[in-house]
Amino acid sequence: MSDNKMKYTIDSNMQFPMIEIALETGEFAYIQRGSMVYHNSAVTLNSELNAKGSGIGKLLKAAGRAMTSGESVFITKASSNSDEGLIALAPSTPGQVMALELGQNQYRLNDGAFLALDGSAQYSMVRQSIGRAFFGGQGGLFVMTTEGVGTLLVNAFGSIKKISLENQEITIDNAHVVAWSETLDYDIHLENGFVQSIGTGEGIVNHFQGTGEVYVQSLNIETFAGILKNYIVTDGKSGSSGNALGGIFDALT
Repeated sequence: MSDNKMKYTIDSNMQFPMIEIALETGEFAYIQRGSMVYHNSAVTLNSELNAKGSGIGKLLKAAGRAMTSGESVFITKASSNSDEGLIALAPSTPGQVMALELGQNQYRLNDGAFLALDGSAQYSMVRQSIGRAFFGGQGGLFVMTTEGVGTLLVNAFGSIKKISLENQEITIDNAHVVAWSETLDYDIHLENGFVQSIGTGEGIVNHFQGTGEVYVQSLNIETFAGILKNYIVTDGKSGSSGNALGGIFDALT
């Protein structure tokens, strides 16, 4: 009999992880759009409106969340019609995948951290303050918050480290935050004011306080994107490295 509890394996022999999820008859999982690598004939993929409710109200909620958080209007649901269902996923960025068990502990997620959630759990979008929405990358005016009992798979850019807090506080670069316990208070702000933040190179940070867990990723995708800009050609122009490489190519040809 199906218990709808996620049964998954993470291939530790691969440099970049691939996750296989086994589904029994009637079981389903919500997965990140575009994360499917392969599935067998027992599994069917369908798009659902990314909101609770029904009818036009559900559509308006999904559209509103998409406009205010950057999240898709739709979410992908993988369902199985036999006990042999199998689907494989891979995250959109190279890095570690980790399972977080939901129930007594619930989590909030940064943008891009969600990979999959089993059908016995769910998530909602909780409204943030204007200040948090302005500074943070956590879904704009809304932040993804888990509910129920089940398994959540999160992915990161690089490796994941868990930081446990016991009535403590810590400041973490916003771009390194993956997920954190719902029990923690958090504030998003510039590290040392506008001028000092420019001088030190440390910009928007998250300040967590209380008892719970924070999961951080070792790499910063914003910094990485900035490095790549030097090698991307736009309107016939490229960064300094691109110009140097282009000059060498021209000389050789």
